[in-house]
Amino acid sequence: MYKDKTIGVVIPCYNEETQIGKVIETMPDFVDKIVVVNDCSTDGTIGVVELFMEKEPKVILIKHEKNQGVGGAIATGYEWARDNDIDVAVVMAGDGQMDPKDLPLILDPVV
Repeated sequence: MYKDKTIGVVIPCYNEETQIGKVIETMPDFVDKIVVVNDCSTDGTIGVVELFMEKEPKVILIKHEKNQGVGGAIATGYEWARDNDIDVAVVMAGDGQMDPKDLPLILDPVV
């Protein structure tokens, strides 16, 4: 929780086998759910995420059956957050280009 709000981070992924683990590992403790939306990756992205799911129950994996692009993956993640009573959902890229330390700056105006 962050300032009494549940926080979900939506991570759209397409072929991020080499980066997704670092993204998950560096997620701040106040994040309640890490919603990884796999958009038909052809590499080992799913396997990496599944390993994290075994040890971290806050990691959720959603698998698209048809590639929907980054916008579709984000929409799927937001829908999951809405349907699962997440107060605030934000997007972080699956390739590690965003620093999780910046999350409070994004969350504060929304919360």
